[in-house]
Amino acid sequence: MCVEPSLPRHHLPPERLAELVRGEGGPATLDLLLGGERSRRLLLLRLLDDSTDLGPAWDLISAAQRLAPQVVDEVLMYPQTGMWLTTALRRLRGRAPVEEPPPWVELGHMAALAAAAALRAGLDFTIQVPVRHGRVPLPTLGCAVLPTTEPWTTATVRAEGDQAVVEAAGAEVAIPRQAVSAAPGWHPVRRLGVGPRERRLELALDDVDPYRTYPRPTEPRPLSGDAAAQWRQMLEQAWDMLLREQPETARAMQRGLLSLTPTPAGERFRPRSVSAGDAFGGVEASEPDDAVQLAVTLVHEFQHTKLGGLLHLAPLVTHAPEGPAELWYAPWRNDPRPIEGLLQGIYAFVGIVRFWREHRKAEAARPTMAHFEFALWRAHVARAMEQVRRHRRLTPLGTTLLETLHDHCADWLAEPVPEESLALARFCAADHDTRWRAHHARPSERAVDTAVRAWLDGANGPPAALESAPETVPDPAARWLDSLTVLVRHRLGDGDRISRDGPEKIAAGVTGALTGDALLAWGDAPAARHAYLADLTAGSGPAAAWAGLGRSLAMTDTDPEAARLLCRHPERARAVYEALGRATGRAPDPVRLAGWLGSPPA
Repeated sequence: MCVEPSLPRHHLPPERLAELVRGEGGPATLDLLLGGERSRRLLLLRLLDDSTDLGPAWDLISAAQRLAPQVVDEVLMYPQTGMWLTTALRRLRGRAPVEEPPPWVELGHMAALAAAAALRAGLDFTIQVPVRHGRVPLPTLGCAVLPTTEPWTTATVRAEGDQAVVEAAGAEVAIPRQAVSAAPGWHPVRRLGVGPRERRLELALDDVDPYRTYPRPTEPRPLSGDAAAQWRQMLEQAWDMLLREQPETARAMQRGLLSLTPTPAGERFRPRSVSAGDAFGGVEASEPDDAVQLAVTLVHEFQHTKLGGLLHLAPLVTHAPEGPAELWYAPWRNDPRPIEGLLQGIYAFVGIVRFWREHRKAEAARPTMAHFEFALWRAHVARAMEQVRRHRRLTPLGTTLLETLHDHCADWLAEPVPEESLALARFCAADHDTRWRAHHARPSERAVDTAVRAWLDGANGPPAALESAPETVPDPAARWLDSLTVLVRHRLGDGDRISRDGPEKIAAGVTGALTGDALLAWGDAPAARHAYLADLTAGSGPAAAWAGLGRSLAMTDTDPEAARLLCRHPERARAVYEALGRATGRAPDPVRLAGWLGSPPA
């Protein structure tokens, strides 16, 4: 393959950089990011060839490039190609976990790329490619299925004139002349085109490329025809919405959104989506609840795509110093995040705030939900930014980006929101923060031991040492910290049905939700208090119950010291409560203990 002897030196003009710093970026900016990504892929491919002899695959893709360079560029820039390149290089350097497939299959994927490019270029050729559990994926084209029982073997792809076949183990699969057509043993990569001609979005609905899932590859799982039709319908509706409400974002997506990997649906209001900096333009997404959710997902992951392209050209933070990683609260995650991950989230959710800001103007069916989402995510983004916007590791570009986004967020925070939606958003934002603290904030053992002795000695208040800043220690048991928020969304979206079923029945379908969460989401604070206390006194109570108990006490305006302590520092109550249980064999009354911990230090 011909790699230019002197690749272009990439930079972003000030006006394009300013777009990205604002969280935006039009088609011209996307073209610059794509140019940088192309050079990066070529360099990675050369590095791979230098590390291991790619042999016939290199020769074949070079021949295809001489005949049809545009075709080879499309194969090279396919998101899954970028994912394969970095996966293979990490594997060669021992920086990736030793997993399936075997190394020769991983590296042999280059032959599949070459075969796909040669087929699209119309070349005559013969080449050996890997077979993965009976499947032979040809990137950008599709996947052949062969009747072999071996998990890892090889097949031959042969093309001559108008005929092309994949053969192994005495079986043969014909690749249709138009590879986009289905045929016996052949599953094509579906190409979706939605929207009017001049504003059309065209991308691959990829369910067969092994490198379509991030961060680890998975074997092909072709969709049924009905499932593919459902995805097309959802994409049409989501794209129509983006064209009307986010026209500039949609124009950029036309250039930079290249493939969509479908995965099964999850719980309602809990979509799962993933993108990767190595797979520029690729999105992996669970089947959405509706078109609005898909539109939000595309905006979210496209933000990650743009930031990933920028980070390949310029860093936002300096290298981390030696020692334990500094971790931060990310309001959209269960786990603490390093600053690099937090910046990714901030950038992505700025796009989501923008989406809901416009969508709430157009939403007639469920305006309360749209106002709620706008108010919730602007609060989450503001909370995340305040932690790191002046961090010492930020580069000048990183500082400019965060300061610019902070100014935008300040304007959004000043925009009026109807009282019901605003109150619910503040309630959910504070609840998530408190649940996170209950799991990951850890007071010092010395301060906890001192508090235990003070409690047992009958002191009037807790020791001052307990007021020291806690350490952030990741709690692997932290899951589903958004449970109360999800229940509130059920309340807003399914009001008629909920009035018949009751909140407990809905909570049973929300993984991680406590009975108290359901009652709290529907405003029954006294019953929620009773439910949380039952959870805490039944043994090793869930950490989230401390946060919920604080909210229920605050709503009933009882035990103000306990409510204030649990809403701000649930980690203190949890740590001292559990230590008292270990020391005495019996646990104190949670509300009484929280009230004592919330009183002035002795």
